[in-house]
Amino acid sequence: MVDLDWKSTKMVSSANKSPKISANTKSVPPPIRISDISPASSSSCSAYEQYIRYAELSKLQTCKEFPNWKNESILKPALQGLEISFRFISIILSDPRPYANHCEWKRRLESLTTHQIELIAILCEDGENDSESRGTAPIVDLSTSNGMLARDGSMAEVWKLPGESETQVVNKTSEASLLPRLAAWKKSEDIASKIMFSIECEMRRCSYTLGLGEPNLSGKPNLDYDRICKPSELHSLKTSSFEQTKLNNYENQTLVTIHQILESWIQTSKGILKRIGDRIEDGDYDQASSDCWLLERVWKLLTEVEDLHVLMDPDDFLRLKNQLSIKASSESEAFCFRSKGLIEITGLSKYLKHKVPAILGVEVDPKGGPRIQEAVMKLYHNHKKSDSGKIHLLQAFQAIESGLKRFFFSYRQLIMTVMGSLEARGNRCLNLTESADSLSQIFLEPTYFPSLDAAKTFLGDFWQYEHGVSRTAGS
Repeated sequence: MVDLDWKSTKMVSSANKSPKISANTKSVPPPIRISDISPASSSSCSAYEQYIRYAELSKLQTCKEFPNWKNESILKPALQGLEISFRFISIILSDPRPYANHCEWKRRLESLTTHQIELIAILCEDGENDSESRGTAPIVDLSTSNGMLARDGSMAEVWKLPGESETQVVNKTSEASLLPRLAAWKKSEDIASKIMFSIECEMRRCSYTLGLGEPNLSGKPNLDYDRICKPSELHSLKTSSFEQTKLNNYENQTLVTIHQILESWIQTSKGILKRIGDRIEDGDYDQASSDCWLLERVWKLLTEVEDLHVLMDPDDFLRLKNQLSIKASSESEAFCFRSKGLIEITGLSKYLKHKVPAILGVEVDPKGGPRIQEAVMKLYHNHKKSDSGKIHLLQAFQAIESGLKRFFFSYRQLIMTVMGSLEARGNRCLNLTESADSLSQIFLEPTYFPSLDAAKTFLGDFWQYEHGVSRTAGS
């Protein structure tokens, strides 16, 4: 093993080979920090929450009904986001407008639904792998009923495995969910069938399944979906506070549904971030890194949800924007800042940088020395088996940062696409710099993890020097 002396003259000599920065470099205005970003004005946030009926949606997502189920606060809003997506499919396929892009909408919603199922399956698997939450999920196991089915408002089938005379399989299907109804509707039977097979495939590593009409070939017990998700109450929120008949604009339903899905997964993100903090404090770095990678995928999902705005008809959407009086009241008030939940998970995601010293077991140098950076370099270089969880966690931290900045970059491009570049700049003059608006400052600001960034820079420099020495010695 090469002796990694980070303060050696070797590193200094290698660093001296780097090009010097010209003194004539133009100064760049310092970007604002995400911690300085606050939600939009209270009136704007209130109007947004009233429009999507956030108070009622949040009540459904945060109410505690299963005290022994540790993952309720995480999995419940994720399942509700999935159920709202089923409603979205119904809305799009019922759209009477001949100029609507039904084909692309169908493809996008199929992809969105599949990605949500993937994340839900991971959440279920993690719950089963955690000793504290294993076996606490509310399930309905009908395999012990000997075929005697209670008529409790759900549909069920009893059948036997081929060649197994004693093995009975009971497959229960939610009656309140929209997915079984979509499967029975000619317009949507193909997409519903694919969704059901996606559930079957993604839930294969879990001890139970969702019970939404998937084949359930393994005869696993079903999650008590109707009690958890409450589809009937959820779908009663499909209309906004502005009556559809008054607006006479079909995109009203589309806009409400997009943001209800978005807020559902933001609520799930809050639970994941809390669990990350708890697991780091307990020293469970492997599970914490698993949650961080999951959070990074949720940020990608949020981007995918927001991108659905692109498929809305330009004329109908801009007319709806005028009808709802949607307009940024200041240059720093991007539309997404009306979601207090989004601002919260953005701040919590950035706050993970404060967990780095505790993970490394190193205190921050009050004099600003590279103490943390050196600890990170040694951690990366030594490859101790006991440290693998820490390495995975630190890598996942930077992946979360990437996913977060990607979201805001994509959102700025989205606003330019659906509303025009002037709106994306907060109605500023077009001749101002691209980085002048608040969205640009978010994804252009320096890394949240400077010690991790510097450690990789110098570690790469170290290997470049070692490679150069070896090549010189061998010549």
